[in-house]
Amino acid sequence: MKLKGRVALVTGAAQGIGKSIAEALAKEGADIIVSDINIELAKITANEIGGLGVKSIAVKTNVADANDVAASVEQAVKEFGKIDILVNNAGITKDNLVIRMKDEDWDAVLSVNLRSMFLCIKAIAPLMMKNRWGRIVNIASIVGEMGNFGQANYSAAKAGAIGLTKTVARELASRGITCNAIAPGFIDTAMTQKLSDDVKKRLSEQIPLTRLGTPEDIAKAVVFLCADADYITGQVVNVNGGMYM
Repeated sequence: MKLKGRVALVTGAAQGIGKSIAEALAKEGADIIVSDINIELAKITANEIGGLGVKSIAVKTNVADANDVAASVEQAVKEFGKIDILVNNAGITKDNLVIRMKDEDWDAVLSVNLRSMFLCIKAIAPLMMKNRWGRIVNIASIVGEMGNFGQANYSAAKAGAIGLTKTVARELASRGITCNAIAPGFIDTAMTQKLSDDVKKRLSEQIPLTRLGTPEDIAKAVVFLCADADYITGQVVNVNGGMYM
């Protein structure tokens, strides 16, 4: 129970990687704010997490909207009095080749995947600064480091997340706040489960550890950065099975 007494807000936490992160933090004793645009699913997840013996609430949040983020943070602080941990996980994809990508698809992905991180950090960092302790983890991606065919918008957003992480780490370090990024490789989620067996086989062949990652692999890294990594900040932790080194 390394995080007992801490309060964590995880965006995009209703399902997938975000849900696994929220559950892993809860298992270490943290109370959880399940932030998601899908409030019905978020409520189900929060109820499940409450069964782990911690307090958990669901807040509906459009992370790309500054007013919505501010309202969600206000609701969370009213409930818990503080936020110690922020995990920026929410994200979307709208893939296409650069020459075919619609302007609105570029804007949507940059807004949800990058602008949201800025908005959440800006809203929550003052709370952490006041308490002189905080852990910020931004979920980036392997494609933010190596690029990926058909994902110019997603790759740009995740590369931006890495630059944001390093700057925030420098700006907040003197207040006892760390900021790190995790760059997942190809993870076995609902999105990748839609791929054909042949495509998944080809993906696995590119990974030295010969398997896709799991949401739990990412969650373990988040727990480490929040609970055990007092002297690590401004870093990108690659959780990709060796696919990119």
